[in-house]
Amino acid sequence: MMMAIDVSAIILAVIGMVSGWVTFGLDRRKRKQEVKNLEAETRQKYMDLAKMYVEEYTKNIAHPLEVRVNELTNEVKELKNELESVKKCACYCVDCPKRISVLE
Repeated sequence: MMMAIDVSAIILAVIGMVSGWVTFGLDRRKRKQEVKNLEAETRQKYMDLAKMYVEEYTKNIAHPLEVRVNELTNEVKELKNELESVKKCACYCVDCPKRISVLE
């Protein structure tokens, strides 16, 4: 009888240990998956934030600068054309109407 109790106690102890290891392993896998999910969620939030920053930069800085650069480019072209017309003018007097219009 004593032997049967000792064997059953040992069997129960072994079952308890095995179930503890299995539970530990399953919990560990579950925690690893939770960490991976949180990392993916955080990465997505950073990507969304970066996208928002790029859109704001484009709208508030890049586009207005592009418009201004185009305006300045057109103004420089007009100025070059006016200077070329003055260079081609046969009149070299100080009060030439073309020269006066360019200086204004």
